[in-house]
Amino acid sequence: MTLFVNGLTHLDASAWCPRRGLIGISWQVDVELDGELGEDGMLFDFGHVKPWIKSRLDDGADHTLIVPTEAPGVTIGDCAEGLAIRTTTPYAMEVRGPRQAFTLVPTAEITPEGLAARFAEEMMQAPPPRVSAIRLAFSDEPIAGAAYTYSHGLRRHDGNCQRIAHGHRSPLHVWQAGVRAPALEAAWAERLADRYLIDESDLQDDREAAALGELTTRYHAPQGAFFLRLPKERCVILPTATTIEQIATWLAGEIARETGQTTRVQAFEGIGKGAIAERTP
Repeated sequence: MTLFVNGLTHLDASAWCPRRGLIGISWQVDVELDGELGEDGMLFDFGHVKPWIKSRLDDGADHTLIVPTEAPGVTIGDCAEGLAIRTTTPYAMEVRGPRQAFTLVPTAEITPEGLAARFAEEMMQAPPPRVSAIRLAFSDEPIAGAAYTYSHGLRRHDGNCQRIAHGHRSPLHVWQAGVRAPALEAAWAERLADRYLIDESDLQDDREAAALGELTTRYHAPQGAFFLRLPKERCVILPTATTIEQIATWLAGEIARETGQTTRVQAFEGIGKGAIAERTP
């Protein structure tokens, strides 16, 4: 007998891609569980199994940087912050932070199918009672219209959002004069695609990085010390913390300024949540 739960939870993280570099991901998580019926006529209590699976994702890969350790140009070593990850392909990146901020996967590329199978196998090493098999499926949210991926870190956040390289895949809605503006949505999604959003106050005066056309961001948060260096063209600098509230406000202001029209923005943070802001020129 098999039970299923569609949309059990969402996985928001960043991943290193050997072709695109640092990308944000937001995957819906569906699950199937096999087992034998008990005397109560049930496989098991969903009320127990659902939070059990969700907690293992939340305490594992969620809000981490997922790194394919066998990808070309990836090297990993110890450092004062915990782990140091360096890349060369498709561009140079260095990120350092506590070990729990990273999920290391011994593969050449991160795919939703491969990661789901790996996590299901790990969960089956100590499954809940009467569960004989677990199958996970990770999938992108179907988005009609503009969407982009971004990564960021929130220094002031008490939870896992403080990790310096986690991200999201998000739709973007823009209105002007009460009408959706798909051309603006597409243009801004392209400008933000696969970018790292930086809080200006986290930027470091790093002459060595500047000479190489790179930016350095560094901060201390409750979980530890974090460091990230990326090519300047892969970054977007905001004058505030990169919370979704501030992202929506910044987008509305920038679009209003460039177009000269009052602009309303609905900015999503992953699947089904976000913030709305409106600004006038």
